[in-house]
Amino acid sequence: MYQPFLIGNRFRVVPPGTSTKLERLDLIMERGAFGSGEHETTHSCLELLEDLPEVRQADLLDLGSGTGILAIAALKLGAAAATCVDISPEAVDNCRHNCVLNGCADQVTHVAGSLSDLGSRNFDLVLANIYGDLLLQFASDLASRVRPGGLLLLSGILWEYNFAVRQTYAAAGCELLRNRMLEEFSTLLLQKR
Repeated sequence: MYQPFLIGNRFRVVPPGTSTKLERLDLIMERGAFGSGEHETTHSCLELLEDLPEVRQADLLDLGSGTGILAIAALKLGAAAATCVDISPEAVDNCRHNCVLNGCADQVTHVAGSLSDLGSRNFDLVLANIYGDLLLQFASDLASRVRPGGLLLLSGILWEYNFAVRQTYAAAGCELLRNRMLEEFSTLLLQKR
C-alpha cells in the first residue's frame, strides 16, 4: 500500500480501495514492477495530457504501456479508445488489471508484442514513455501510425538523446509543439503534418 499523491492539476494516483475525492481524477494503480506514476517522465506526460483538448474522443496508442497509467488517464480525460502495447506479458497483465480497477477495461485493447503486431492501424494520439534510443529506432513506424494533424507525446528521453529524437521525428513529418526538459529526461509533444 502507498499514500495517494497528486500529479498536475487534475490527477490523483491512489491504491485500490481508496475513497474517491471528486475534485480530482483518480488513477487507481496496483503497485507493480512497471511503476505507478512516480517517475518524472510520467508526471510530465500526465501534465501535458491534462491540457490537450485533442485527447477528447481520441483513438490512442500507448506504446510501452507498462501499468497503463497514461492510457487510463487519457480515457478519464475523454479519449474514446486505447490500444496498449508492451513487449512484457507481465506488464500487459498488470495494465489489464489496472484498466479493470479504473472501470475502462471495455475501452482498451491489449497487445503483448510490438508495433508490427498492429497491422497498418493509425491513431489520433500516440503516447510513448520509453527510452530515447527506442524512440529513435521506432521513429519512422511510430510517426506513420499518427493520422495527419494527430499528436505524439514522447518521453523517457535522456537529455543526450533530445536533439536526435527531435530531428528524427521532424524528418518523419512531425512538428515540435513542446519540449520539456526535466531533471534527467525530456518530454516532447509533436504534431503530424
